[in-house]
Amino acid sequence: MRDPAWGKEGWLKVVGLGPGDAALITPEVSAALNEATDVVGYVPYVERVAPRPGLVRHGSDNREELRRAEQALRLAAEGQRVVVVSSGDPGVFAMAAALFEALEAGEPEWRELDIQVLPGISAMLAASARLGAPLGHDFCCINLSDNLKPWGLVERRLRLAAEADFAMAFYNPRSRARPEGFVRTLEVLREACGAERPIMFARAVSTPEEQLTVTTLGEATAEMADMRTLVMVGSRQTRLIRREGVPWIYTPRSAPGSDSRPDAGAEP
Repeated sequence: MRDPAWGKEGWLKVVGLGPGDAALITPEVSAALNEATDVVGYVPYVERVAPRPGLVRHGSDNREELRRAEQALRLAAEGQRVVVVSSGDPGVFAMAAALFEALEAGEPEWRELDIQVLPGISAMLAASARLGAPLGHDFCCINLSDNLKPWGLVERRLRLAAEADFAMAFYNPRSRARPEGFVRTLEVLREACGAERPIMFARAVSTPEEQLTVTTLGEATAEMADMRTLVMVGSRQTRLIRREGVPWIYTPRSAPGSDSRPDAGAEP
């Protein structure tokens, strides 16, 4: 039974739970979870929120993003304090975009709701930090899943990113349903970048199952990745610093031909 003190002034917050370690959940997100009457999300993410009196947890399947967003909007419109949970950051291939898609197509009164998006630490930033600074200069981020876009577009973006010499971060590299996609990704990257380009696999980063692997495109195999793996590929400028164990990897802040002053590229 709900606490009758709740539900007078509803709100909705879309939050990121970070990559896995509870220490990487921001205080802002923790405060929202403590105030919530309802938590909505994909089942494994909802289960990361501890049950407590007065909190209703609504778990759903991975491919029900719009239905989940509509449910959250309805609950907030009824006066509940709703938190929609994603892993990582909610704006990076996660629930924030789905929420606003449902909002745009939904009931007109939903647009007057108190809605906030609270950032979280994305897997690519957590993985980059564990390895050094491979995303230290210009980079791009590509979702390799072709569930919501055609494979031809994925491949075109891969080639253009390699041509522009971005460091690259890849989400959802290899699903059990479509393992051939990452095989093709590696083929495209070898053609565009060469066999010696460094590639990094960060699986389950920040959790007890974390695995970090650094190799080259020529040595990489598709089996090194699954859906819990964040994959990064360096640019031409990316460097390795050898040490015992996994090397440090970084991409310098300046590119060839840039201003070489010490403060060039520094934050303002």
